[in-house]
Amino acid sequence: MTITASQDLLPILAEPGQPETLYKALEKASHALVGHELFTLLYVDGQDVARVYSSRPVEYPVSGRKLMGPTPWGDLVLKQKQPFLGRDREGIRWAFFDHALIASMGLGSVINLPVLYDGEAIGTFNILAPEHHYQEADVARVAPLAPLLVPAFLNARAEARAATTRSA
Repeated sequence: MTITASQDLLPILAEPGQPETLYKALEKASHALVGHELFTLLYVDGQDVARVYSSRPVEYPVSGRKLMGPTPWGDLVLKQKQPFLGRDREGIRWAFFDHALIASMGLGSVINLPVLYDGEAIGTFNILAPEHHYQEADVARVAPLAPLLVPAFLNARAEARAATTRSA
């Protein structure tokens, strides 16, 4: 299956039911391209990332948060704006404090793509699969999907800031 963001997925942004319609399309597209057993989307909110979509909401609920800014993973993905490919459980352990939960789900490889806008990482596109599933070529296959998240992540950040302002 050949998927290109501009030809196949860009029109989805015009469909009703956003951002959920887009999130489900990206989940399906990334599964078709490289496979995954967990698909999550997180936007940056200060030093945290906040989850807006999860294919496994029991283990990784929507609205869950992780402190990721001042970590080696955060430095690589959020500050240096580089993708992270964790090929095995050691890579998962290096990147995530919740590596035990990830391992308990039978997952051991990950691709994290920064979602970039106006010179900053505003979120991440994340897929996980069993150990040794992903290779470098898989990063390139799914990377064109991440920019489609820019409008949804900007909106999520604006809504979170408005909620904070209302509660202050």
